[in-house]
Amino acid sequence: MSRLAPIKREDLTEDVKALIDMGEQMMGFTPNDALIMARNPALTKAVSALVGAVYGTGTLDPGLKRLIGYINSTAAGCVYCQTHTAHGAHNAGVVHLKIQNAWEFETSDLFSEAERAALRVALSSGKSPNETTDAEFADLKTYFSDDEIVEIVSVIGMFGFLNRWNSTLATELESTPLSFATSHDIKTKNG
Repeated sequence: MSRLAPIKREDLTEDVKALIDMGEQMMGFTPNDALIMARNPALTKAVSALVGAVYGTGTLDPGLKRLIGYINSTAAGCVYCQTHTAHGAHNAGVVHLKIQNAWEFETSDLFSEAERAALRVALSSGKSPNETTDAEFADLKTYFSDDEIVEIVSVIGMFGFLNRWNSTLATELESTPLSFATSHDIKTKNG
């Protein structure tokens, strides 16, 4: 159970309700973290804008963005975000086997060298303190432009906030992503 209760839809202001509706359309369910965050409408608007800028712009593959979030959230120990990003990767067209084997990205034939470089940085940066090395970053530059690296680090930065928010509040996982993770044997772990 969440440490703070989500606000009921009928208690939302119209502008926040519109943002929650957009999140629901994008994700396929109403996210509990947004309903908790709705206690601060300015924060809800800012986070909504951040999510839109991170996921809605750029040239990086949307599925890779979700896998970066998945690896980063798992390294940070946020089961809520792990499950959301695994479900989001599936919705972005990442095949089940690739999501299921994301933790074998270093050795699995399912992942390209470019994906390995991005997921390596996602893993290292999700730890506290951040363990990203100059060598990992140099490898990232081998495969991605500076603009694409900004997209990668934007995903990581966004989940820096979301991981702390949801793990601190023990946000209750919704049935849609939980059902996806359970039915597709997606392993989650805490740290």
